[in-house]
Amino acid sequence: MPSSLVQFENVSFAYGERPVLTDVSLSIKPGQVVAIMGGSGSGKTTILKLIGGQIRPEQGKLTVAGNDVATLNEAALYAMRKKLGMLFQFGALFTDLSVFDNVAFPLRERTNLPESMIRDLVLMKLNTVGLRGVSDQMPSELSGGMARRVALARAIALDPAVMLYDEPFTGLDPISLATIGKLIRNLNDALGTASVIVTHDVEESLSIVDYVYFLADGKIVAEGTPEQVRASTHPFVKQFINGETDGPVPFHKPAAPYASDLGLEPRRA
Repeated sequence: MPSSLVQFENVSFAYGERPVLTDVSLSIKPGQVVAIMGGSGSGKTTILKLIGGQIRPEQGKLTVAGNDVATLNEAALYAMRKKLGMLFQFGALFTDLSVFDNVAFPLRERTNLPESMIRDLVLMKLNTVGLRGVSDQMPSELSGGMARRVALARAIALDPAVMLYDEPFTGLDPISLATIGKLIRNLNDALGTASVIVTHDVEESLSIVDYVYFLADGKIVAEGTPEQVRASTHPFVKQFINGETDGPVPFHKPAAPYASDLGLEPRRA
């Protein structure tokens, strides 16, 4: 196993003429849970897309589970993706499939295991997230927190080397939020994976992660352990974790003088 399961080395990416990531370097080792934090539009989701190979770095090098993503052909890319698990923002369960069939889906698609073994694996994964008892139910019968846990069981069905979480705490009540946070930490420790969490939830994230990277305008502006983050005097970090309305990220975007926009000339003395 490589020393780092995810390694960004001076990676840059742009959508057309609009730069999204600039000279980003970060490393995630087996057993680590790492959070990527930043405001909307800072490039967090682009990092997940790069790891999954949906897009390729324009500059720099990205290695995932020992693979140089930019050099992979289609077959190699699909092989690499077998090592990834993904928990989407709202679970993204297949609405017409039962809970059991949702979790069984990646096993049926990616393996040639007999149905008897798939059944055992599905029940084991559901038991891990505490939901073996709802295996016959449909997603519409689940609460939001339960649906997220089923989606997590599906994401770990193939025992991935790298787990990706896109805003896993969004829309959850405090009990469900704490449950998902505990599951993320416990499953990561049990599987020895590298987990990448894109999130805005400061308190829950700092309670479970090993390291945090802060993105602003496509660049890593700060990083550190939860203890270092809480004690940080960095202006952006302080503004973000304290939810301050003004700071390095200004309340007002640059604009012409207000009076000019209103067609008012300033008074002359």
